[in-house]
Amino acid sequence: MDDKVPTAGAEEVLTQEPMQTEAQDESVRDVFARLYTDGRAYAEAEVERQKLRAGIIGAGLRDALIFGMVGIMLVFASVIACLVGMIFALAPHLGTGWATGAVVGGGLLIASILLLIAKSRIGRMMKAAKS
Repeated sequence: MDDKVPTAGAEEVLTQEPMQTEAQDESVRDVFARLYTDGRAYAEAEVERQKLRAGIIGAGLRDALIFGMVGIMLVFASVIACLVGMIFALAPHLGTGWATGAVVGGGLLIASILLLIAKSRIGRMMKAAKS
C-alpha cells in the first residue's frame, strides 16, 4: 500500500501562502476615505437620533405642562367654590355682608401668614448663600 497521508513532521512542513483578497488590495487612501464616509454617516444618524429624542422630550414636557395647568385651574376653581360655599353657610348666621367680610378677611389673613413665611424662607436662603 503506497497510499501515504502526508504528515507535518520534522521531515516535511506544509506551508500555505495567504490568499489575496480585495480587502488586502485596498490602498491606505481608500481605507481612510471609507472611514471618513462611515464616520460621517454615523454622525448624521446620531444627529437624527438626538433630534428624535428631543422631539419626544418636547412633546412630553408640553403634555405635562398642559395637564399641570389644567390641574392648577381646577384647584383654583375648587377653592373659589369652597369660599362661596362658606359665604352661603355663614350668611344665615351673620348676614350676607358680614359673611362675605369674614370669608374675605380669613382668606387675606391666611394669605398674609403664608407670604410672611415665604419671605422668611427666602431671607434664610439668601443668608445661607452668602456664607
